Amino acid sequence: MTRRVGIVLAGLAVLGLLGWGGFYVHNRWDDARTLTLATTTSTYDSGLLDVLLPPFEAANKGKVDVVAVGSGQALELGRNGDADVLLVHSPAAEQTFMAEGHGLSRTPLMYNDFIVVGPPNDPLALRGKPDIQSLFVAISAAGAEGKAVFLSRGDDSGTDKKEKGLWAKFSLATEGAWYQEVGAGMGDTLRMTAEQGGYTLTDRATYLARYGQGELAVVFEGGQDLYNPYAVIIVDPVSHPNVNGKLAEAFTAYLASEEARQIISTFGADKYGQPLFWLLP
Repeated sequence: MTRRVGIVLAGLAVLGLLGWGGFYVHNRWDDARTLTLATTTSTYDSGLLDVLLPPFEAANKGKVDVVAVGSGQALELGRNGDADVLLVHSPAAEQTFMAEGHGLSRTPLMYNDFIVVGPPNDPLALRGKPDIQSLFVAISAAGAEGKAVFLSRGDDSGTDKKEKGLWAKFSLATEGAWYQEVGAGMGDTLRMTAEQGGYTLTDRATYLARYGQGELAVVFEGGQDLYNPYAVIIVDPVSHPNVNGKLAEAFTAYLASEEARQIISTFGADKYGQPLFWLLP
């Protein structure tokens, strides 16, 4: 099986799991100098890649193929050697990936935060809850009474792992019609949440870029539990000979450059009054 066919089949498998709304292909070229980047739907939906990638492509006279899926699926593409570099936000899964020998290097890059969003009129009076645990308790109780719906991505993404980890941490069951796993990317999950007048956990960047104009409102933010770090991983070209290790290393070096850091640190500030991502040291 050729590398290109492998990537296409992996994408089709993800499509079958997530539905069309959860899978995006940013660009595809047959250029020999092509880097395959497997990344999260949040970096895609926010629009960051649209401004971050062109300078790298121009400087390296190459192209970047972007496969935007959940972090779990991005890591799986790396395990299969169907991606050269990963930009993901699922720290525990990333550490497992590295321990298994699939990654050449893992470099922390940036962060934002998770927030919980819901109906703008706040029918459950959730704003002002002192912590995320009390918020989840209130949503769970309201759901059991038929007064609330919570939508989970259900796609093994970094956001999905974070959300499920919170329910487990607080020993709260997610059984019943009020808890819906939609198997979709963040943008589509937000759309369905708005349509149903429900609640969901989202990264702030995707919320601001897609649904921060009145259809959904922030009902909780802040706290270490909602910290959301991103890292860039070069897939090991020794374990996976098809990997374009040279271009992957060039891309990682570019992300550490002043040019890329300036793009990341200011992206979204002019439109939203704040950047959508913050740099890690």
